Formats: sequence, C-alpha cells, structure tokens
Amino acid sequence: MKRLFWIGNSYKALTAFPKAVKQVSGFQLHLIQQGEDPDDWKPMSSIGTSVREVRIHVDGEYRIIYLAKFEEGVYILHAFHKKTQKTSKKDLDIARARLREVIQNRTSL
Repeated sequence: MKRLFWIGNSYKALTAFPKAVKQVSGFQLHLIQQGEDPDDWKPMSSIGTSVREVRIHVDGEYRIIYLAKFEEGVYILHAFHKKTQKTSKKDLDIARARLREVIQNRTSL
C-alpha cells in the first residue's frame, strides 16, 4: 500500500470536512493507496500530467487533488469544498504550486 504525503495544509483542510465527507474521503484515499481508481475522479491536466481530482458528492461538493504516479506514495496536493460549478482559479493555483513543490523536492534528493 502506498504512503500518503500531505502537501501544504491539505491534511488540515481534509480533517475540517464534515464527518460523512471525511469517511468517504478516507475510503477513496484507501482505494488510491492500493493502486485502484476512486469511485468518481477526473484528470486535472490543467494542473499537471497525471494529476487527478477525487469528486465527493456528500453534504455538498468536495474535492481532493492528488498525484499517485510515483512509487514512493500518493501526494495529496489540495483538499477543498467546492462552492461553484467551475473549480476556482485560487484552488487551481494552490494545486499547481504544491505540484511544483513536490517535483522540486523529488529532484533535489
């Protein structure tokens, strides 16, 4: 099972989700850790290659943006409550910045 790496405040954001959303999120992340696809996801190529978004439809709309292509684990880039149909520029920018951070840290090892 792959390890989870929480980037920025993604863990704090996810733990602030309502209880039912956290339960669904945990199950979906467990699937990803096992190399399986979550129940509802879409590619987020606007953020980066191999970046995906888990879509959670409980008590509103919630999203977890992650990268699972590396052998060492799954990088959770961003977790947020989606309030409009389109993902906000702010949320996309946060995920892009955190992806850059992951790539920089991996290449400096």
